Amino acid sequence: MSLELSVDLTTLVALTAVAFVAGFIDAIAGGGGLLTTPALMTAGLPPHLVLGTNKLSSTFGSAMASYTFFRRKLFDPKQWIHALLGTAAGALIGAVVAHYLPAEWINQMLPVIVFGCGLYLLFGGVPKAPLDSDLPIKKKWQLPQGLGLGFYDGVAGPGTGAFWTVSTLLIYPIDLVRASGVARSMNFVSNAAALSVFIFSGQVDWLIGLCMGSSLMVGAFFGARTAIQGGARFIRPVFIIVVLGLTIRLAWQHWFS
Repeated sequence: MSLELSVDLTTLVALTAVAFVAGFIDAIAGGGGLLTTPALMTAGLPPHLVLGTNKLSSTFGSAMASYTFFRRKLFDPKQWIHALLGTAAGALIGAVVAHYLPAEWINQMLPVIVFGCGLYLLFGGVPKAPLDSDLPIKKKWQLPQGLGLGFYDGVAGPGTGAFWTVSTLLIYPIDLVRASGVARSMNFVSNAAALSVFIFSGQVDWLIGLCMGSSLMVGAFFGARTAIQGGARFIRPVFIIVVLGLTIRLAWQHWFS
């Protein structure tokens, strides 16, 4: 494991600052990769290191956000065992496939899918389930949901948190705050699983990833607390803004560039 500095100190500080903002946003609505991935590319990292390094830093941020929701009793792992297992398996498979299979067809569809998430939340409203609801979470759809979104996160990644939030709202009787807790927790599982493949392949810049990851954790801590305190009224507009921004970026990147 090499910890040699591959960028100048000013660039490292800038990347760390971007990571803090990304962690804050990601803990609320997802989409932190919208900032960190382009930042790593701009810093001049080789393409094969960008994905692995971004997974390392993202794992730190999603771990903190997931723990914050768990500590506030807004995510119960026992109710989501099938989804957790499916997500881990899907992410491992996706990360391996990413090394061999071009993902152009997925990239072409991304803007449409992400934009659909935004439209649903903008016009479809959100469930009104109370925060202290103890309604049982059905396990029927957890495994396919976890496998599909875990696989996607392993192969590509942008918008995974948004997909988790919207699909969870559609399938289960929970509110937006709890859905955000599920999304952050599943993001952590898929990030960690995919990261193990990138580490095995030697595709991680450890110094940059650890610095950005530490900053992401701090941002995620404040972002998760803000989301929990602000509730659905706060999460909803932030989520919509992030999704629209993600749609524009992905459309530009994969349709017009």
